[in-house]
Amino acid sequence: MNGTNGARGGECGLCGRTVERLTRHHLVPRTRHKNKKNKKTFDRQEIHRTVGLCSPCHRHIHTVLDNKELERDYNTLEALGSHLDIQRFVAWIGKKPHGTTSRRRGVL
Repeated sequence: MNGTNGARGGECGLCGRTVERLTRHHLVPRTRHKNKKNKKTFDRQEIHRTVGLCSPCHRHIHTVLDNKELERDYNTLEALGSHLDIQRFVAWIGKKPHGTTSRRRGVL
């Protein structure tokens, strides 16, 4: 996804809903970009990879996983989709119309 955060609509990379605005999720969190291990593990393009997500999916990811976990274990869209809590949320939100959010952050 190119452009500024939330500049374009499209299909969420996790739940597949079509929304008016997507947010950019950095697969390797920006706070972890300067980590020495990351500089050895990822090349420059890999460390700056982003995926377009709807706001509810993006919020949920950051509710259930901290930046170290995202960096270490969930730095691909496939890995994010394999997390059980994220799978449950995606299954739930994927059936809801655009504009639906969870009542409490991170809780179904």
